Amino acid sequence: MKILWDSFAQSDWDAAHGRTSGALQQDWAYGATMRLLGVPVLRALIEQDGSPIGLAQFIVRSFGPLGSLSLCSRGPIWLQDVSAADKASASRALRQSLPRSGLKFVLITPEEAGQSGEHGLRAWRRVMSGYATVLIDLQAQAETLRAALDGKWRNRLVSAEASELQVHRIGTNPGQYRWLLDQEEAQRQTKGLAGLPLGFYEPYIGSRQQPAQCVLSLRADVGRERVAAMMFLIHGQAATYQVGWSNDQGRELNAHNLLLWRAMLELQSRGVRRLDLGGVNTVRSAGLARFKIGTGGQVLQLAGTYLA
Repeated sequence: MKILWDSFAQSDWDAAHGRTSGALQQDWAYGATMRLLGVPVLRALIEQDGSPIGLAQFIVRSFGPLGSLSLCSRGPIWLQDVSAADKASASRALRQSLPRSGLKFVLITPEEAGQSGEHGLRAWRRVMSGYATVLIDLQAQAETLRAALDGKWRNRLVSAEASELQVHRIGTNPGQYRWLLDQEEAQRQTKGLAGLPLGFYEPYIGSRQQPAQCVLSLRADVGRERVAAMMFLIHGQAATYQVGWSNDQGRELNAHNLLLWRAMLELQSRGVRRLDLGGVNTVRSAGLARFKIGTGGQVLQLAGTYLA
């Protein structure tokens, strides 16, 4: 098992990440944006017998000469079928070769379900329970996607489609979507929500020559009034729901059902194969969890976060 650190092209990483519908946290542009925000990032190519078998992107928190904490979130990305034993060897090699001085604490949150040990981290200490999300397979036909919707969810969508709501695409220039980030900031303050730094979005969206490759934002209006909006970040052949806002009228008209459905169709037309709806917490945010689960997507409980 051989680890090559920061020694390959972005185009190669992007191609591999796209083929596997990798998570946002393993997207090259995600790491590049974190670097712009002052966060150290390390990227590794995992080779076995001279052939690439995986990629791993780490976000690093440095403690000066004392050491560092490096997190591989929702990775590594495996480029082929890899046994648990080989994954264990790769994890050991990643930790041992990590190019940091002092004490090295390494965290891995594998993009795998359950606690079967197939992720190759049995020898590591599980320090955090598994993150739960909802994944929608956009390779299905639109009719199949609609049939998979929960009955009440679909009824709300039908009601929204028959209402005075008008859906518009929000442009990719910062001035066109900044108002939505302002609404997100207000929500975080009033509701105690967490998420990516709000300064992340502009450089991430601007990281490609064609910003529309990185983002889809939709707005629902009644007349000239904005009543709801959603933002999705696109990374290769996958997308992740990031920001959602609605006022009272938007909620009354089920605007988010309409926006999410339209987003699913639009992302599908752009060649996106998988939509990640983000965290599901049935205790703290039961209503939001029901909304996401009602799409008929797969509820995925990840294995957790492991420390070595």
